[in-house]
Amino acid sequence: MTASMQSSVGNPADEKRGMNLTLRIWRQKDPSVKGKMVTYKVSDISPDMSFLEMLDVLNEQLIMQGDDPVAFDHDCREGICGMCGLMINGQAHGPQQTTTCQLHMRSFKDGDKIDIEPWRASPFPVIKDLAVDRRAFDRIIQAGGYISVPTGTAPEAHATPVPKADSDAAFDAATCIGCGACVAACPNASSMLFTAAKVTHLGLLPQGQPERDDRVVNMVAQQDREGFGGCTNIGECSAACPKGISMETISRLNHDLLGALRAGARPKS
Repeated sequence: MTASMQSSVGNPADEKRGMNLTLRIWRQKDPSVKGKMVTYKVSDISPDMSFLEMLDVLNEQLIMQGDDPVAFDHDCREGICGMCGLMINGQAHGPQQTTTCQLHMRSFKDGDKIDIEPWRASPFPVIKDLAVDRRAFDRIIQAGGYISVPTGTAPEAHATPVPKADSDAAFDAATCIGCGACVAACPNASSMLFTAAKVTHLGLLPQGQPERDDRVVNMVAQQDREGFGGCTNIGECSAACPKGISMETISRLNHDLLGALRAGARPKS
């Protein structure tokens, strides 16, 4: 093989060489102390690693050096549980519309500098480093995100027909995994897309009708009590949502809320 042919083919060793990255990570020991950005270097990072695997490599490095590893939320690492959530270079979950655990390092290049921060919202207080407390979402669900289910034999699946358009819209809303990206991406730190998804997927189905009015007024009231900001229809929430939930769900929530208030429904104190 000639030298020119070797040059065109490339060196296989170069293709296997990993990336060297500079990470600026938010470190905060606990909610009572002030946090700061700390710079770390990682090397030989494979493009096939997930973003969380890259953080695992960093943590192994820190542990070997006797330092405290970086705390971050994760569980399934399959994009279905909603536990992972990081601001990566100012974007919720990073440059791809997916969960952080499904973001791969091929989205970055050798020599990149990456800023990694927790969700920024007062209802999501920092627990440690990149981990935040998202129990505010749980309390919104507890305020009305359920249906009455009588005991006894399960009804026949086709006993209550549901129009195809309604079932499709309900399923799309039900895909919300509660990761909080909508809150983190919104300049107002609004949770309206999350609340709307939980209200909509029940409100579109026959099983969700008994509590429909109470559900929407109570869940919206709880989201306000938690301190989330108001929705101004900017659209960053839907753009950042890893499940691509449409802002149409917010329109449905507003429609249901106005109807419930006109009917005399009032939130529980």
